[in-house]
Amino acid sequence: MALDGGGGGGRGGGGFRGLMRRKLADSDRVRAEGQQLAKELNVLELIAIGVGSTIGAGVYVLVGTVAREHAGPALTVSFLIAGIAAALSAFCYAELASRCPSAGSAYHYTYVCVGEGVAWLIGWALVLEYTIGGSAVARGISPNLALFFGGPDSLPWILARHQLPWFDVIVDPCAAALVLVVSVLLCLGIKESSFVQGIVTTLNACVMLFVIVAGCYIGFQIGWDGYKVTDGYFPYGVNGVLAGSATVFFAYIGFDTVASTAEEVKNPQRDLPLGIGAALSICCLLYMMVSIVIVGIVPYSAMDPDTPISSAFAKHGMQWAMYVVTSGAVLALCSTLMGSLLPQPRILMAMARDGLLPSFFSDVNKQTQVPVKGTIVAGICAAALAFFMDVSQLAGMVSIGTLLAFTIVAVSILILRYVPPGDVPLSSSLQESSHLNQVYDEEKGRDLLGDEIYNKSQMKDLIVEESMKDPLLEKKQYTGVMDEMKRRRIAAFSIGSVCLGVLVLTSSASATWLPFLPLCIGCIIGGLLLIASLGVLCWIDQDDGRHSFGHAGGFTCPFVPFLPVLCILINTYLLINLGGDAWMRVSIWLLIGVLVYIFYGRTRSSLIDVVYVPVAQVDDCRSSSGFVS
Repeated sequence: MALDGGGGGGRGGGGFRGLMRRKLADSDRVRAEGQQLAKELNVLELIAIGVGSTIGAGVYVLVGTVAREHAGPALTVSFLIAGIAAALSAFCYAELASRCPSAGSAYHYTYVCVGEGVAWLIGWALVLEYTIGGSAVARGISPNLALFFGGPDSLPWILARHQLPWFDVIVDPCAAALVLVVSVLLCLGIKESSFVQGIVTTLNACVMLFVIVAGCYIGFQIGWDGYKVTDGYFPYGVNGVLAGSATVFFAYIGFDTVASTAEEVKNPQRDLPLGIGAALSICCLLYMMVSIVIVGIVPYSAMDPDTPISSAFAKHGMQWAMYVVTSGAVLALCSTLMGSLLPQPRILMAMARDGLLPSFFSDVNKQTQVPVKGTIVAGICAAALAFFMDVSQLAGMVSIGTLLAFTIVAVSILILRYVPPGDVPLSSSLQESSHLNQVYDEEKGRDLLGDEIYNKSQMKDLIVEESMKDPLLEKKQYTGVMDEMKRRRIAAFSIGSVCLGVLVLTSSASATWLPFLPLCIGCIIGGLLLIASLGVLCWIDQDDGRHSFGHAGGFTCPFVPFLPVLCILINTYLLINLGGDAWMRVSIWLLIGVLVYIFYGRTRSSLIDVVYVPVAQVDDCRSSSGFVS
């Protein structure tokens, strides 16, 4: 990882150094006319997008499954713990979205803080995540919709599922049609699509409120029999509650969609953190209230694992509530489908702007001010996948992409706080500017907080030369430079050690097939490495450059380094326990991505011919040359 230094100190070259290239955090760079997305979103629309993308139909099923198999009446505690774990990632997203409000979400943050190579893999994984996620959601709509027509096989012929003759393939025209309809809606403009998503999300929230109110009415009538079970509130113990939290954690995935719209927000420094935080809080509150009610009116052991909410009302004489609950599931799926298809063209656009994908994906329609071409391509791919494949077996791949993004965003927070980029890229056109050359030659060794590519002897010679006019300053200047370089090296090493310690600890804890002694040794080694590295990060000072990184004055993630490290630990543990099949499929996709990067993106990156200058001098370079990055 590009932890120490900037983009290489001089030019953005190829090879290994090319993987470490980092781009500007500032998203206010002027682009060609027609390439700017419309700034239309406010905090209410962001909340609607976040809630709509997060609350899917899964909650209508998870309540029964997790209560029966893991948590029992303590299901609410599982949702609370999972909500807190998701909030750790939300805090990290909120700061980076506020500082770097540009399209691309985790891809953009990784490119700014870590480097081009890791950013490409994150972006490539997110493309797969949103494609499969949208297709899986679309495939789940038709079975729920069929209930309004009398049963699973009662849909009109044109919308019903059919098995192709001579092929073991069941096609779903309803799913494909819905994906195409949503794609067309997204092409109309961000204001129009967010308005529709707001309506659908509001209706879904009303259904959940109906479940809560009607359930409370039944609960008070029957005396909350569900909590009077003989085996107590924690029938599966603390381990069961934690296992339930790991399962329902994925019900909170979706708030990151808000970050992908950062470039379209009117006041990103204020509205993005509020939108992310409020959306996650609303989801957590609704989840907990629904779980309190449903577990209270039906004993957990008697719950229907497939339709827990509908069956709970049916057992108390409210069979008609099935249609209300089913409508909520359909609305939730439609809203989640919009949330799954919204970020993908924006990530493709961000990658194309950086030269890593063809410029076709970076085109923005002048009338609607959205990436229409990318939206159409993404919609067609998702529709084809939804039409031909049962993608439910690929759901684990969606979780891997999301958790990888959550993990790297937390790592980016540590980098931003302790070793932010010390130099920034300017375009190759400035190489012909005599003023730039003069400024760069004079200042390339005097930036005290960045550009540590020079060794001690070079730095010392420079300081001696600069301090000849006043020899009394030599010792003080040299000591300050060396102390800062030493602090950054220690911080970079500690961040890497934190990641290694987390990996060793979570891998050992998850390897239950190992004998007890090797398992304990691995956990002890990983735990000690993690604690020692975390202690060093607490002991050393954070970098002063963090105050001016990107857009200052926005949200700041609290409890650094503890909160990001805990976020990395939780997400890594979940990643390791997702299963070998999902990892095998994702590895194949990432390998394809590596080949695409090697043969296309690496040689066409917009950072190939740039020069890097110290952060302190970038404004002088821009103003003197009339350049806008």
